Amino acid sequence: MNHLPRASELGLIHCHVCGMVCCHVSPGEATCPRCGVVLRERKLASYARSWALLVAGFLFYIPANVLPIMRTASLGNVDDNTILSGVIELWVRGSPGLAIIVFTASILVPMTKFFVLAALLVSARHNSDWARPQRAKLYRLVEIMGYWSMLDVFIVALLATLVHFGIFSLVAPLPGVIFFGLTVVMTMLASTSFDPRMIWDDERQR
Repeated sequence: MNHLPRASELGLIHCHVCGMVCCHVSPGEATCPRCGVVLRERKLASYARSWALLVAGFLFYIPANVLPIMRTASLGNVDDNTILSGVIELWVRGSPGLAIIVFTASILVPMTKFFVLAALLVSARHNSDWARPQRAKLYRLVEIMGYWSMLDVFIVALLATLVHFGIFSLVAPLPGVIFFGLTVVMTMLASTSFDPRMIWDDERQR
């Protein structure tokens, strides 16, 4: 697709806030006529900010998995569960559907986001022209996944509000939930900070 003209060559610039395409403007000097934000060809320090937020999210993800995320009490037995042990507990106690949801939201989704964002950042830094349309689709997938990232936190909060939920007599959130919530926030900010237009760039200034 290198033969196709670029927006900068056509005098076009895309507003990253409202999506309006503006003609014949100077980046960094003009503002969007629709929302008033300063127009820029690329997000400022997109690469550095995305990496910083992604690393911070991964560091928060470690205690989110090590520390207990919820406490379950049933028939006098009290168990403090991490994410993985909580998934096993739900499965063993007859809630396989809920166990799959927690596993997907707590383990599968975050790890996928870490891997995909890291791959996008590395490939963008090395000016890779490999599978650009597919990488753009991966970025859109990460954006869609971001809407469901807090699902696990909502599940724990929902269970904590119910005195009786199936065989459980008590469910209470523990500190691991806080770190998991921070992980979700950091990865969402990392995906927002990443400028997908860098996928198509051959030479960039950050």
